[in-house]
Amino acid sequence: MNLDPHPAAPDRAVLDDAAEVFALLSAPGRLHLLWILSNDEVDVTTLVAAVGGTKAGISQHLAKLRLAGWIDRRREGRHVLYRVVDPHIVTLVHQAVEHILDLRAHGTTGPQTPEMTPGGRASIAHEKELR
Repeated sequence: MNLDPHPAAPDRAVLDDAAEVFALLSAPGRLHLLWILSNDEVDVTTLVAAVGGTKAGISQHLAKLRLAGWIDRRREGRHVLYRVVDPHIVTLVHQAVEHILDLRAHGTTGPQTPEMTPGGRASIAHEKELR
């Protein structure tokens, strides 16, 4: 980890790509899938049982993760097994979970987020502040 107090700022394209990583990680179901797949190769039926939801929904999440290049699949007989192939994503997922567990251990429920609108989005004024 770079601990330089004044590291060079990444350019906008890098920040945009990083934001896309976090957007893809923003679905709790995908985080759960990545957590499971970071520990073992698993088939869709097992993932549905572990994560919940429908086979179609899990398959959609898996397709997005494959398109991102984070997971891969292989056939074993009649089963298709999925696994994580990007170690950086494993690190991000594990660090995010460890961060929340540490916050909870210290009596905090999680990061403070801006006031949300009824639709679940931060207010437009707050989003403009962040740009």
